[in-house]
Amino acid sequence: MNRRGLLGGLAAGGAALAAGTPAGAAETSSGPRSVLVYQAVALLEERVPHGKTPYGERFRVPIIGGGFEGPEIKGRILPGGADWQLLRADGYLELVADYDMETDDKVLIKVTNRGLIQTVPGADGQRYAMTTPRFEAPMGTYGWLNQLIFAGTVAPGEGKVPSFRLSIYKLV
Repeated sequence: MNRRGLLGGLAAGGAALAAGTPAGAAETSSGPRSVLVYQAVALLEERVPHGKTPYGERFRVPIIGGGFEGPEIKGRILPGGADWQLLRADGYLELVADYDMETDDKVLIKVTNRGLIQTVPGADGQRYAMTTPRFEAPMGTYGWLNQLIFAGTVAPGEGKVPSFRLSIYKLV
């Protein structure tokens, strides 16, 4: 495609977006749909306090391992990552976890996972606990992780070792 054709296609897509409909999409779209990618358990050490800051109380939680499994991907969470946590004045906990995963076929994938957890359940007994992972995978078998938006749920793990359970979904 020449430059004029490419720019014309982009302009047509922009006009469709301005009209409220992405180029090539039906106007009856009901929004994104979530599809399970994997479920994981991240094993943690005890959190290390870093003190109070102007933004809240800061903690670092070393990630010491874990595993994940889904329909198209399976492997382990490598030790050496960390989950940086900020306990805000409103009782919400901001998370920024940075770690590596290794698939069962030995492919390394970098993960940066941002989350928000309501530390005290609401009046209905429910807690808000969501995350938005971003992947950096080598091109090839898992290159699709670089090309989609993901969201997930976070829950406390079970057992004697501190952990988080994650369910990660792709938005399609």
